[in-house]
This record gives sequence, structure tokens and C-alpha cells, in this order.
Amino acid sequence: MKRLLYAVPVVAFLVLAGFLFRSLILPPPEVLPSALIGKPAPQVNLPPMDAKTQGFTRSDLTAGHVTVVNFFASWCVPCRMESAQLMALSKMPGITLYGVDYEERQPGAGRAFLDALGNPFSRIVADAHGTAGIDWGVYGVPETYVVDGKGVVRFKLVGPLTADALKQQLLPAIQAAS
Repeated sequence: MKRLLYAVPVVAFLVLAGFLFRSLILPPPEVLPSALIGKPAPQVNLPPMDAKTQGFTRSDLTAGHVTVVNFFASWCVPCRMESAQLMALSKMPGITLYGVDYEERQPGAGRAFLDALGNPFSRIVADAHGTAGIDWGVYGVPETYVVDGKGVVRFKLVGPLTADALKQQLLPAIQAAS
């Protein structure tokens, strides 16, 4: 009976160690697969961000060219960090970059953000209440999607677009979607 009493903590430790080891093998939680990959992009029925910008709809995503859709917000610190990469991406030939200004807390904050850091987007819509974000599966900004010319989502990048992510993930995804 005493041996069984000593074995219980050892077995409990082995079970706990097994769960912890398993978590080392699984991908990190921020690398969540998107349910949209390989499916048509959701409808975009949102107004333009402001009078200076042109909005976009689902028909713009099915216009025959690859489109990169970026969800951003002025209050998002990582969005500020990725702005230089988005500007570089917007200058590359053949890249169409659309923006979704996500859940701004103050009117005009999105415009001030883009005026300060530069506007890489050719079209921008305002998702004031997060409805498009829900449809697209956004759970935190920034998030970037690659949509092929037929309007099918081919890639999702969660988090800020870094130089490495641009080179190793986004550009290959754009090329594959072409």
C-alpha cells in the first residue's frame, strides 16, 4: 500500500510532463489557422474611411488581380511598427493593397495615423463596429490577408508585417496566388 502511495506523485508528474512536452511540439497559439483559407473572401459592405479615400467591395476583390487586405488601427502599436513594410509593399509593381480601419476609438484617428506614417493603401474602408473583422476572422490587429484574383483567400498573416515576414511569407504567398 505504501508503494502505491509513493507511485501516485510520480505518475502525476509524468502526466504533467507529457502535457508540457506536447505543448513544445505544437505550433504557438498565435499561429492559428484561418477558416477562410481556400474559401471566398467575405462580403465587404463598409463605407470608405473618409472623404479622401475610396472604399472597396467584394467585387473589387474578384477583379482578376491579387489583393492584399490589411486590418489596422491607429491605437494599435504593432500597426505602427509595420507601416514601413506596408509602404515598401505598396511601391512594389503589381501589388494592390487595401486597408480596413478597424474599430477606431476616435473619429478621424485613422486619417491622422496615415497622415503621420504614410498611406500605403489604394482603398480603405472603415470597420467602426468590427463586423467585417468578425466575418474575416480577425481576433487582433494587425492582420494581413492575400486574396487571389477570383476573390479566394489564400494566406493570412497574424501580427505585424516585419521585413522577414514580408520576404519569407507574404511575398511567396502573393506569388503563389498570382
